[in-house]
Amino acid sequence: MSLPISRRGVLTAGLGITAGVVVPGLPAHASATRSSGRSAGTGFLLGAETLDGGEQVTTITLDTARLGPIAPDSLSRETFTVHARATSPITPEAGALYDLDRPVTAARLDRRGNIVLELEHGEGQAGAGTLGYIASRGRNVRLDLVYTLTQRAPLTRRHGKPLLISRFVQGGLVNPEVDAFGYHESAAGLKYRLYSPPRRGRRPLVVWLHGGGEGASLPDGYYDNETTLRANRGALGFATGPAQQIFGGAHVVAPQSTSYWMEDGPRFAPLIRQVVREVCARRDIDPDRIYVAGCSNGGYMSLKMTTVYPRLFAASVPVCGVVAGTPPLVPDADLRAITTPTWLIASLDDTTVDPVANTMHAHDLVPHSRATLYEHVERDGYRFPGHWSWIYLARNDPSIDGTHVWQWMAGRRR
Repeated sequence: MSLPISRRGVLTAGLGITAGVVVPGLPAHASATRSSGRSAGTGFLLGAETLDGGEQVTTITLDTARLGPIAPDSLSRETFTVHARATSPITPEAGALYDLDRPVTAARLDRRGNIVLELEHGEGQAGAGTLGYIASRGRNVRLDLVYTLTQRAPLTRRHGKPLLISRFVQGGLVNPEVDAFGYHESAAGLKYRLYSPPRRGRRPLVVWLHGGGEGASLPDGYYDNETTLRANRGALGFATGPAQQIFGGAHVVAPQSTSYWMEDGPRFAPLIRQVVREVCARRDIDPDRIYVAGCSNGGYMSLKMTTVYPRLFAASVPVCGVVAGTPPLVPDADLRAITTPTWLIASLDDTTVDPVANTMHAHDLVPHSRATLYEHVERDGYRFPGHWSWIYLARNDPSIDGTHVWQWMAGRRR
């Protein structure tokens, strides 16, 4: 339940390259050919989705269309077993973060004739995630994944002998929402991902600033420029069909910090500004409709940007952002001077960033600001940590007087 309040209110993966198995009954040294009923090797792709709690591998698609038509009734969820092993790219000495079997919930043929294995997944599902949090670095990293497939029963082809696949070759990770964002690096050295709508003409720009765990770890040589899209739906939410309709087609840019924004907000502010400048130069951006939003560490940076560049943004949406500290990360005088329309979001059970000392304090000081406070963070019956209130922004849930946050943003102009 959300508790909207007025101004005066009190309230993870790089991929391993090969996963090969020997089918029972097929000698390891056998030379497999189609004419013998055994394939010489079949590639497969990992299909992923970014859930509210992070990206998970949800399907495996085997390149079987080239092997001839397969009879659907010879395919079941017991035909293949799947094993997943994940290691960290920056701390491989720590061993596997998980090493387990992935239950297959269904098996089917797609319209091309490729076999699709649907894997058990969902919030809190062990061994499904593509990211791992490395506590010693304070970072989410994309895990090195090795998937091993084992065929347990032959497949029937409409023509030819029963099919046994002798070797499986792992390919890439496919996530259509993430893949819709292109890779870029600004002249100032800050990497970013950019989504651009298919519609032509002058369009707004949404700047998404990630949380503390999604920055680079430069001492480890780790600067992936994609964790921010895989850890949560913060940036992805603004690229969905409903959001694009509300904004009339919006560009979405997600810069990635070289560490974390709170490390040195004054230094990062002009780097983010340079990213915005470059996107505006390369795309037809409406300068009066540039918006900034961010979570946690990025919530701080969203507020910081409006103090450094008071005339740049049409609206700001800081989620569970940090302003308190010794000295304060955003001084009271700076909060009082903010002129950018601001809607703050947090959950009252946030044990990571105190909502009273940060979100509610900022709401009391930022002129004419809005705020939505939740009792806890829950979606589809699953309870998330209280700090994860960015889930509500990514789903356009916050609402005051019948106006939801995306509509409110889209209605603001500089």
